[in-house]
Amino acid sequence: MFQGYSADKFFDEMFSSDGTVRDHCEPLHQKFKNFDKDDFLARKATSELYFMRQGITFNVYGDDKGTEKIFPFDPVPRVIPANEWEHIEAGLTQRIVALNLFLHDVYHDQEILKDEVIPRHYIDDAVNFRKEFRHVDVPKDIYIQICGSDLIRGADGTYYVLEDNARCPSGASYLLENRNSLKRAFPALFDTLGVRPVDSYPRDLLNMLHHISPRREGEPVCVLLTPGCYNSAYFEHCYLARRMGIEIVEGRDLVVMDNFVYMRTTKGLVRVDVIYRRIDDDFIDPVVFRKDSVLGVPGLMNAYIAGNVALANAVGTGIADDKVIYHFVPKMIEYYLGQKPILPNVPTYLPSEEKDMDYVMKHLPELVVKAANESGGYGMLMGPQASKDEIEKFRGLIKADPRNYIAQPVISLSQSPTWCDGAMEGRHIDLRPYIIYGEDVKIVPGGLTRVALNKGSLVVNSSQGGGSKDTWVLK
Repeated sequence: MFQGYSADKFFDEMFSSDGTVRDHCEPLHQKFKNFDKDDFLARKATSELYFMRQGITFNVYGDDKGTEKIFPFDPVPRVIPANEWEHIEAGLTQRIVALNLFLHDVYHDQEILKDEVIPRHYIDDAVNFRKEFRHVDVPKDIYIQICGSDLIRGADGTYYVLEDNARCPSGASYLLENRNSLKRAFPALFDTLGVRPVDSYPRDLLNMLHHISPRREGEPVCVLLTPGCYNSAYFEHCYLARRMGIEIVEGRDLVVMDNFVYMRTTKGLVRVDVIYRRIDDDFIDPVVFRKDSVLGVPGLMNAYIAGNVALANAVGTGIADDKVIYHFVPKMIEYYLGQKPILPNVPTYLPSEEKDMDYVMKHLPELVVKAANESGGYGMLMGPQASKDEIEKFRGLIKADPRNYIAQPVISLSQSPTWCDGAMEGRHIDLRPYIIYGEDVKIVPGGLTRVALNKGSLVVNSSQGGGSKDTWVLK
């Protein structure tokens, strides 16, 4: 299975630079070595059939080849030893606590701006800073209840935080179904290897929703608010609602009366206490935000401000998603917690700073440039792989709106053995762990390992041709 496999010059998750198998991967390596190729391919086909029958899909906007696609899955898991996971877990916990303290501060007293740790104009000019919600209290002072912070691993094996997804992070359903698929197709892989389970995620998610409910008596009524079946993550919305045992609703299913939110049912109106929303701020209430939105609930923000309904995540968390604000997270950790960051950021240049602008303009062909509020691999320039025309186009975009861009050096993402084109080859990966912040911080052991299935590509997003793997955290 691994004959001819090359780790090249990248950090490989299974093999050391001298070609020997890493100790924590040896049991898995032995099991795969014992597979007959035909048996392996038959089991791989079983996992793909499972995804098809379960309808495990995603949508790509603007793709003329079809709306829904089966999520590509590679059956060779990514393995993380217990000591590495403890480090990741501590770093992510530190990070989400600091981000929540920042959000509470920036929507209330703004001490971090007064002390000039973050220049005020970066907040005032941010498209996702909701000035309307200054001094609005949120349940338990928690703004980001669900976070998906993307991690990458550099050539030296160091884990870096690439970005924080603090609004409506997606992908948890694929994490859960990757595990289910692998167990069905390769049940013997799990024997004696001590892999930590991931199936607590829906329960932890529901417990968090109950924790932030404004109504304390009786069982809170929680719903998942979806934009509808044409959203790229609609499969996940249905999946998580079903696993939690709560209703999935669209905006038209909810109505606001006397600053309370009610769900329309066949038996009449039912009061709603908590909304797990998968709709961005701009579309959630046409009275306050986009007037042309037909996805949201008119008057929802009145009920929210009155404290009669809780939202996960809170309105205004997009400021923490801003890639320019990402640059300041290490300073937030030091400012609010008095600690050094456990997980470092990728070095980041801000073209809105004169010195950084000079550097970016001189080194643009060597850098990765990202728009501050884009996601999914859109609005990005991979300098070393870009044409001269693309580089010049971005040069103009950056000069025209420097606040809207960041630039970073190219990090050689780690790679993991992946079955591609009839052979086992190294493909670049990242990791999206899922953090739930309720009564305490819960992190599902592992996360979604995304794979750049195109050879040499560093872009792992499903919308750009990526797939995923099961992620094993060892006990």
